[in-house]
Amino acid sequence: MDRIQGQTGQDGQPAGGSTPPVPGSGQAPVPSGATAAPTASAAPTATAAQGPARVVSLTAGDFTLTVNPVDGSEIEPLRPGTERSRSAKRDAAARTARDTAARPPALPGPAVPVRPLLAREEEQERLVRLLARGRSVRLTGPSGSGRSVLLDAVAARCAGLAPDGVVRLSGYGHQQPSELLQTLYATVYEAPGERPERDELLARVRDIGAIVLLDDLEMGGTALDELLRATPECAYLLAATPETRSPSDDSHIEEVFLGGLGKTECVDLLEAGLGRPLTDEETAWAGDLRFASEGLPLRFVQAAALLRQRDELNHAVEDDDEEEPGVFDERPRDPAQVPLPTLAEGAAPAELLASRVSESARAALRIACALGGELPHHAHLPALVGDTHADTAVPELLACGLLTPVGTRYRLAAGVARQLEEVGYGDTAAEEARTAARHYAWWTGHASVTPERVAAEADAVLAALAGADVVAAVLLARTAAPAFAGSLHWEAWERVLRSGAEAARKAGEVAEQAYFHHELGVLALCEGRLDRARAELETSIGLRGALADKRGTVAGRRALALVVDREAAELAPSPPLRLEAPAALAAASEAVTVATPATPAASPAPAANRPNPSLARTASTRVAPVAPVGPVSAEAVTRMTPVVPVSRSSEPPTTLSEVFEDAFPLAPKPAPPAALPKPAPAPAKDAGRRRLVLLAGAGALTVVALGTVVALALGSSDEAPPAQVPAVSLTPTAVVPPTTAGTGGNDPAPEPPASAPASESAQPGQSAAAPTPGRTPGRTPSRRPSPTTPNSPPPSSVSPPPTTEGPSPTPTETAAPSPTATQAVTATAASPTTGP
Repeated sequence: MDRIQGQTGQDGQPAGGSTPPVPGSGQAPVPSGATAAPTASAAPTATAAQGPARVVSLTAGDFTLTVNPVDGSEIEPLRPGTERSRSAKRDAAARTARDTAARPPALPGPAVPVRPLLAREEEQERLVRLLARGRSVRLTGPSGSGRSVLLDAVAARCAGLAPDGVVRLSGYGHQQPSELLQTLYATVYEAPGERPERDELLARVRDIGAIVLLDDLEMGGTALDELLRATPECAYLLAATPETRSPSDDSHIEEVFLGGLGKTECVDLLEAGLGRPLTDEETAWAGDLRFASEGLPLRFVQAAALLRQRDELNHAVEDDDEEEPGVFDERPRDPAQVPLPTLAEGAAPAELLASRVSESARAALRIACALGGELPHHAHLPALVGDTHADTAVPELLACGLLTPVGTRYRLAAGVARQLEEVGYGDTAAEEARTAARHYAWWTGHASVTPERVAAEADAVLAALAGADVVAAVLLARTAAPAFAGSLHWEAWERVLRSGAEAARKAGEVAEQAYFHHELGVLALCEGRLDRARAELETSIGLRGALADKRGTVAGRRALALVVDREAAELAPSPPLRLEAPAALAAASEAVTVATPATPAASPAPAANRPNPSLARTASTRVAPVAPVGPVSAEAVTRMTPVVPVSRSSEPPTTLSEVFEDAFPLAPKPAPPAALPKPAPAPAKDAGRRRLVLLAGAGALTVVALGTVVALALGSSDEAPPAQVPAVSLTPTAVVPPTTAGTGGNDPAPEPPASAPASESAQPGQSAAAPTPGRTPGRTPSRRPSPTTPNSPPPSSVSPPPTTEGPSPTPTETAAPSPTATQAVTATAASPTTGP
């Protein structure tokens, strides 16, 4: 806002003249008749006459961002042919104007005396020498040790050392280097309305060769290392307090510690601030104060202000003594002189200093306490305080040492806010914050206020937003967010949006909440955070859909479509899928399925001709075909060799479906009947036939394994099976003889050979009696079936048992359910692969 000149009428309009611009803001004067700063009570009602909304078009990476304060920001890709040329660096004249704008604004009233730099010549020479060598230095000192004054002196001596000059930045409130890099880029390059993406930003700042003075540093460790790595051609002078995190060991930053002043320097600083020599009593008091404050220069600037106020009070008393008191004057004729402050008052002088300043200055201190120590620009104080001359409070407080410059603004000095809150200056913090929030809501939304001026007042706006009620917070966030976006101060933009979304949720303002989520999604998209952008945009679309806001929903869906496109673009195409066998499996790819004859037993006992069940379940892998040792009998054991198929096609498969189709065809041909083993053919001549043989062998192996598991499950159980109706088969089959020579009753059920028939030879004199319905049949020991000749006909299939109880149909000669029947089923299933 601008200060009102001349008399104001009842409607709050200036009577004549124009409103001067804020120094250092770069804004033209507001002509006569324009809306000036209203009082705090009239601020909420002034938004109707703000004029047209500010629409700003920016370039953010590969996008064109149009900041629309009404419906929300719109984002779209850069159109072909609209790419901006590479930004150029500022020349010497532009750098001079830049340095002037980076200093604190000029204050009304008499000029504040410049504080001398005492006993810092050694530190100054060392800093200049290290910076001239291209080394980065960290200047560490407590608050009030004079770091900012020393930086000013170093900047004056290093003006011509670097090609890009001296750049002054403020690290207050910055915990990450991204925003500092953006500020450095905007300071060195002529790039209005452009915010490069991270890759381009890092490429551009690497070419910057400047001496960077970074005051009020708040980051260290890896964050500081990232800042130094991004700008290898810059030499940094970092001013920080001892509480700030120290840099890492690999940063190679020189350390310079700034301590307190000596007794002589403290006395000289007092005399320079007081304008006269000290008396013996004041000199002794200064010595005690130096011991209590450890020689901090700020304490002696404040002590000089105390002595000046004491002299003014004593001179005022002397002037009053020359006049005769009136009849009704109760003032004593011999008033006592104002004594020196006590040592406690000198160590914590904020209360005593504030009690002796003007009323407007005390009101400004209350506002600063309510805003967390941030003092608004002096042009805002007349509207906030209600006094047209309240802007003169800033130089008054600065001369007392209660304020300290931070970049282009002022804050309460170290320890002042705590001392004032202890004496009641923070009792009206809620009311002061609400008043400031309503005032800034009017000011940031005014069409005559540029986004750059709002960005310069960002800290005070954010502080007012944090202390205001939800209604005032929503209004302030809604008007300040577009200004921060247009000024490229995106860190403040994000903080305002998040605070506004939370306040809108608490206040029940669904439309405003949808706007804040939409802006957060657009911001995340510009910064490349696609997951966050999708979440925020989907939330905004849902809220606006509930409100039937068609324009807002369309804008949100357009931004969400860009998120989907960017996600698809970031997914790099994967290489073609190629399954290649390892070296060991590649050598084993020539393995074939062979029939290995069982070793004949020496004993002619019938049990000796029975194959070993454990041997029948064993699968062995043959690397090369093995010729049979002797004649292959009908009881040969088939050993399956699992082989990993290797694609022999001329072109490798490119998709997963082709790989599986090549390895496992959907319609494999039936396996040919097993034949006697022959010498293996030459490898890699008929890949298709070998694949069919391998698939048939794998299927046979699966059937054999399944039959073995079922046989073991039925034969190894020692518990009696549950009561059930005996299985009855309508197909006449031969009855297995109950006993066989050489077989014990406790022998486990053997696994039938692959070539065993489904039916067994019936022996004379044996008959199968059907079990009585409703009773569990007795357990019958399993018997080995008789061998079947190769020319025997294929066995008949076994009928499944009935599922319902009832009288048995036509009696058959089928024995009670036993593991033998299961063996017959298994042998029947395995016969196609082992028969002749």
